Amino acid sequence: MTRLETLQKNLLTVFGDDASLSLSHDELTLEVPVDAWIETCTALRDHNDLGFEICIDLCGIDYSGWRAPTFEFDSTLFPHRFAVVIHLLSVKHNWRMRVRTFVPGDDFPVLPTLFSVWPTVNWFEREAFDLYGIIFEGHPDLRRILTDYGFIGHPFRKDFPISGYVEMRYDVEQKRVVYQPVTIEPREITPRVVREDDYGVGR
Repeated sequence: MTRLETLQKNLLTVFGDDASLSLSHDELTLEVPVDAWIETCTALRDHNDLGFEICIDLCGIDYSGWRAPTFEFDSTLFPHRFAVVIHLLSVKHNWRMRVRTFVPGDDFPVLPTLFSVWPTVNWFEREAFDLYGIIFEGHPDLRRILTDYGFIGHPFRKDFPISGYVEMRYDVEQKRVVYQPVTIEPREITPRVVREDDYGVGR
């Protein structure tokens, strides 16, 4: 039995045969409901047959517009617009896996923090909050980490304009940096491709 098959067997033993488990690119993904987020992650860390001591990454995902022509959310594909994915490592067993949960509240997504389970998620959760606007309830210091203090919005949301909402410049008269509405006209650039009429034919 391979290491991956052993991990899959252990996960099904711990969480039951009806656990939402999938295999892709030689890595297992466990899908967890929000109300079992902390409990499941704690078991992944503490159970001797799993032993995921380290959370090596956490990120947010905005599924709006996924396989759809607009930014309208397609609930037939995913239960909620936003999801959080963590990547776990077990040094003891030398295996990895990912865990995903869909966060309810498409306008104001809220999820319990994993800080008490893996303190390493501190800055990861701050990044997901900054870029996607996902609130991690109970986080000890949830504030922006990449954008400026006066930044408006969450730039990784798919409905966020490419040019943003405000721009900053140095004002010579005031002798300080000031914020003002964006002066750039948003436009869509379509690249032009010029080719011969018989390009690629018979070559």
